[in-house]
Amino acid sequence: MPWSNQSGGGGPWGNRGGSGGGKSPWGGGGPQGNGNPPDLEDILRRSQDRLKDFLPGGGGSMGGKGLAVLVLGVIAVWLLTGFYTVRPNEVGINMIFGRYTGTTGEGLRYNLPYPIGRVLKPNVTEQQRIEVGYRSTGGQARSRDILEESLMLTADENIIDIDFDAVWQVNPARAQDFVFNLQNPQGTIKSVAESAMREVVGRRNIQAILTTEQASVAQEVRQIMQEALDAYGAGVLINVVQLQAAQPPADVRQAFFDVNAAQQDAVRVQNEAETFASRVVPEARGEAARTVQQAEAYREQSVADATGQAARFRQVYESYRQAPEISRERIFLETMERVFGNVDKVIIDPSSGGQGVVPYLPLNELQNRQPAQGGNPAQQGATR
Repeated sequence: MPWSNQSGGGGPWGNRGGSGGGKSPWGGGGPQGNGNPPDLEDILRRSQDRLKDFLPGGGGSMGGKGLAVLVLGVIAVWLLTGFYTVRPNEVGINMIFGRYTGTTGEGLRYNLPYPIGRVLKPNVTEQQRIEVGYRSTGGQARSRDILEESLMLTADENIIDIDFDAVWQVNPARAQDFVFNLQNPQGTIKSVAESAMREVVGRRNIQAILTTEQASVAQEVRQIMQEALDAYGAGVLINVVQLQAAQPPADVRQAFFDVNAAQQDAVRVQNEAETFASRVVPEARGEAARTVQQAEAYREQSVADATGQAARFRQVYESYRQAPEISRERIFLETMERVFGNVDKVIIDPSSGGQGVVPYLPLNELQNRQPAQGGNPAQQGATR
């Protein structure tokens, strides 16, 4: 053998351990003391002999004690198998004889081992997705529609095709409910999701679902699902509901789009009419108000003029009553001034018996005439 004591070599360990030449790794020649390696068969045989001393009938009076020690050792090893580790994404569910006894958090924990005790460790952080109305083959691509799940009736008696997802996870605070109360979690959650969506869609018109209320639909479906699963004691949290597609059924889709376009045209024409009315009606009302204000202003002016004329007449009358002759002459002169103020006049001296013409010089006309006109203005005025 390669480690046997050879002359002058000492094996792979050289000449160690004294002057007696090379020694084996077991010191003075191994268990036999002759420099040879230990015999494995001999070691196994001796171990079996020692074990027989502890077994019944093999060691005399020590048999009962050995059996007890062996049984206690087996029990100790069995009890040690009750230690288990709970990871951060798990919750430990402890059971004794199949009955729930408590929940443990992450770390090293202990429960009586099998078959008396049992530990279940559900994953409480994994986000799982339920597809309703379609089945995907990977990624975001939808392979096919499931019409019996996606076709739903709206409040205005239209049919809509809705595909959506429900993302859920185990409730860490109620993991025992998820373990014991749900036999088929995927099927139960999918049925609740479909029922909640049909309830929400049945309360809305199709146009609102297709356009402005998709976010509110998803939020209401999530709330209804959570309330239903809590009532079932499912131990599930619904994190989000996502609408993947909402559209009319394929068979009537084109007709629906045509009707929708016609409705949009009708709304557009109505909006244009309302815009025109909102522009014309205020203009007409403004014109009417202006006319009314003009009439009221004319009325106020007329009344004020009449009131002023009446007041003036009363003042003239008071003056006339105090001095009739003077008032008559003044009125005559004012009237003549008003009548003949802007006409050409010929003044005749009554003292000459109606024969003499008094020369008249039109100073105002002389000032207004242009210098370019020929002749002497003074002579023309005197001749006139």
